[in-house]
Amino acid sequence: MSTLPNFSQALTQLIASPSISSTQPSWDQGNLKVIQLLATWFEQLGFSIDIQQVPSPHQSSANKYNLLAKLGSGEGGLLLAGHSDTVPFDEKRWQSDPMGLVDKDDKFYGLGTCDMKGFFAFILQACKGLDVKHMKKPLYVLATADEETTMAGARFFSQSQAVKPDVAIIGEPTNLVPVVMHKGHMSHRISVEGQSGHSSKPNLGVNAIEIMYQIIGELISLKEKFNLNYNNEAFDVPAPTLNMGAIKGGDNANRICGHCDLDIDLRSLPGMSDDELLHWLSETLKPLAEKHPGRISFEELHPSSPSFEQEKNAHDNQCLVSIAEEISGHSCCAVNYATEAPFIQQLGCQTIVLGPGSIDQAHQPNEFLAHSEIDKTNVLLVNMIQRYCLN
Repeated sequence: MSTLPNFSQALTQLIASPSISSTQPSWDQGNLKVIQLLATWFEQLGFSIDIQQVPSPHQSSANKYNLLAKLGSGEGGLLLAGHSDTVPFDEKRWQSDPMGLVDKDDKFYGLGTCDMKGFFAFILQACKGLDVKHMKKPLYVLATADEETTMAGARFFSQSQAVKPDVAIIGEPTNLVPVVMHKGHMSHRISVEGQSGHSSKPNLGVNAIEIMYQIIGELISLKEKFNLNYNNEAFDVPAPTLNMGAIKGGDNANRICGHCDLDIDLRSLPGMSDDELLHWLSETLKPLAEKHPGRISFEELHPSSPSFEQEKNAHDNQCLVSIAEEISGHSCCAVNYATEAPFIQQLGCQTIVLGPGSIDQAHQPNEFLAHSEIDKTNVLLVNMIQRYCLN
């Protein structure tokens, strides 16, 4: 048996294994090297290993895999989950090689240190010394593909219903504060088909930009309706949000614009369905669609991610929310970003998002994980494993 790496050695190897997922084919990569690395380590600790290829029809690469490692036997238990991919990076904005771990100023710098390859290095250390003979329930470790784009790995895993843990912890960077609620996410492209022509004769064409201008006005009114009709004070942004993120149309100043696209991002509150948001959007665009028949359409850019909420059961002495608050020393909270939690929750288990590092570092140049997170995270994971697998 080869010697298992310590925390910094494991993190170094994980960061050095590129696994970028992107909707842009030039950036998109497979994650098999990371999965194989994790499989080798956890197999040495006595885990059984299951690697499955993830269907990824919208990606340029089919080289996408999930890993499920299992230690112990029986029903229930604890699932520790995270994604193995990272976002792309702008090397010019980094002060070091994003794919090389740098230990400086009591911080580990590198792409994925906190979002979220570091979590697997923590799990590995917490599992050293675990004796399967004393385990009453199993421990699972799940590493997924493509969380940063389609969440294809988590979707595929939830559909397979391969395991039924009692509880699941997704180790996204939350500063070790238990997250029990987050918004959903969906993105659509609104398209306007006009009629191009010479700019000197505007009556002979239909300017798609002018129609899109009217659409934008309606969308701004829709944002105001969201603020009036929906509110959840658990969030620091209490209403659903609508963001107009990208627009493209036309080709030259002296031509009537024949086509225009607007990409929008919608984030729903827990309790709101995709259908409800789409109804609002459809009703908003309906008068303009009737005014300009056949010219306005919209399509989904990516599969939507549901909102998430894990309720606290004060009468359950194994309530994950209560135990997470007790062990972490933090009260639970809500966040505005989306995670894999709603898909993992579909396994029928109590689910929270709880991990080391700050979300402020995620997707940023010079991403880092502070040394101060190491002992706290190790204590938390060891306590969770003790509570749900050994007691």
